Formats: sequence, C-alpha cells, structure tokens
Amino acid sequence: MGDEPNKGGIPHPSVFVEKRRLELIKGYVVHESRTPSKQVRVVTPSQTVGPFFPAALVGPGEDDLACKVPGGARALGTPIVVSGQVFDEAGKPVRGALVEVWQANKWGKYEHPVDQTPEPIDPNFKGYGRMLTDAEGRYRFRSIKPGAYPNPGYDNWMRPPHIHYSIFGAGVMQRLITQVYFPREALNDIDPILNGVEDLDARASLIARELPAQHAGFDAETLAFGFDIVLRGSGETPFFVDP
Repeated sequence: MGDEPNKGGIPHPSVFVEKRRLELIKGYVVHESRTPSKQVRVVTPSQTVGPFFPAALVGPGEDDLACKVPGGARALGTPIVVSGQVFDEAGKPVRGALVEVWQANKWGKYEHPVDQTPEPIDPNFKGYGRMLTDAEGRYRFRSIKPGAYPNPGYDNWMRPPHIHYSIFGAGVMQRLITQVYFPREALNDIDPILNGVEDLDARASLIARELPAQHAGFDAETLAFGFDIVLRGSGETPFFVDP
C-alpha cells in the first residue's frame, strides 16, 4: 500500500521526512527538533491559565472564614476584614483571579489533622475561604484575627499572627502562595520566614495596612486591613511557588 502512487496527485507525507518538511509548519517550534523518523519524547509545554474561573466556583459565604454556615454562629476572636487588589507587573488590575486564604483560629489552632497542638478548636471557625477578584482586581473577606502558635520541631519558635494566601491569575503558570502579617506585632521582628525575605521593601509589603474603622463597613469592633498583591515584575509580592 505504501509503495502505490497516490492517485490524487498529492504525495504521501512520508516523502517529506528526509526534507524535514515538518520544520516549516509555522508556529509549531517543537517540530524543528524532531521528525517522524526520530522517536523523541517532548515535554508538554505549559500554557497560560484560562478560560477563567466561573462565578459558580465560589459559593455563598465562602468569603467568610469566621462562620461555617452563612448567617450562623460566628467564631470567637477579634473580627477583621481584609481587602485589597491584585495587580500584574504593569500595575493593571487582574480580573477574575482566584484568591484562597486560610489561617489559624484565635488560639493559633488550625482545624487540620496535622495540627497536633493542645489549643482548642472553635466549632464555629471555618478557617478557609475563597473569592474571585472583580473587574478592578478587588477582593475582600471576613475573618477573626489569628493567634500566634509554636512551630513544632524548630525549637518551638513562635510564628506571628498571619494569613496564608493562594493566588491563581492571568499568566500565572503555577499557584502562588504567600502570607500576610499584621502591623505592630513583636513576633514579626524575629520570625525566620518573614525575615527570610532579605529585601526590606519586599518584606514590608507583606505587612497589612491598617485601614480606618469605617472602611470595614461592619460594627466598630471590626478591624480593617489592606493587602495588595502584585503577581509579577519589580514590585512582585514575595511568594512561595507550589511545586
């Protein structure tokens, strides 16, 4: 069959193997390094994130870490609201970024089996949440201020109160993970993770800004904080990269 002439007048693709005809397929750079005659394994290339997350991905109340059921009993602790914007390297807001957050409760206890510390679990504290940024890259979530806790296995040094962030956004090939800290916390000055960021401006960018009380839009007891996130570029927020 392979030796029979093609009656349609179009040569069989095999005749192009020696001429490296496949290299000429515009836009497919991978073909420049192989032909059908070469058995080469090629790593599948990464592509940008998208199409972006549907609104249905985030359900009602998922932006509230201090309440397990919308409208239900709230967790103990000082109520807080944290808000900000997600930007790209050009300073443009990133629309539709998925922001996930998680933290310890007021006693520094995570509701997770890995946390074996003796502090109590708050039955009303969810401890995690997610939200999508709006057209201006804005996000906001409600919670309670987390407590400090010892880091077992590392001389039990105390970690300052902090909130973990995970961000998926436009052009982000991997999940980006960072932490936000609170101003005027003495433990900030001795925390090895925070102080592992050598650039002082970058380190300062991980400290949340105190905002006016009315900014929270809730009762006077709620503390309001601002934390903006820059995904790339010279002003990039310091991140851990999820392997």
